Amino acid sequence: MKIKEIAEAIENSLEALKGEKAIDKKFSSQKTLPDEASARQVFAQARERLFDVDRWSDISNFTASFFLHNVQGNPKPAGRPERGDYIKIELPGPTPVNWVTVVEIVDDAKKVSFTARPCPDPHGSGGQTDHFLQDSSTSTFQVEWRGHTVKASQIGRNEMANNQKPEAGDRALINTVVAGGGWLFYQKIQWKSLTAYLVNG
Repeated sequence: MKIKEIAEAIENSLEALKGEKAIDKKFSSQKTLPDEASARQVFAQARERLFDVDRWSDISNFTASFFLHNVQGNPKPAGRPERGDYIKIELPGPTPVNWVTVVEIVDDAKKVSFTARPCPDPHGSGGQTDHFLQDSSTSTFQVEWRGHTVKASQIGRNEMANNQKPEAGDRALINTVVAGGGWLFYQKIQWKSLTAYLVNG
């Protein structure tokens, strides 16, 4: 990354931390196969990995742990995401647990994805958003097959730090730290690891 790009990334992160500007980010990995039959097989495997959310936790010690829960907030380790389900996210280190809810699912012949947004802990009072990003943010996890190529992406939209009351509750400071660190370096580690896992195993 060039110095100018680094400076722009820092500036955008600071504006997002202040709630002055939302950030959109996309991380992708792809695999090109010798023929469409091979690509179809890799796509089918990537689809299964995409929807097997609990297995994402096995990717690396440096990445987050993910736990799928149903609409009642109960663990759902053997299922696939459905609209209204929750995902509990535990980041490395001493940080609070983060929660998202699944708001959209696409499952087509050559494209599969699901989108989630920050939400309150389903076991709590429902007041604050238990995530370091505001609930207007969304994260889409996607796999698509085109010809000989299979591509996996994580697409973050409208990302801003959740550090304003009442939405942030007592998490404002730690949310600021986690969001800032994510934009500067951790997101790349996390999402590049995930997208590479989806297409390569």
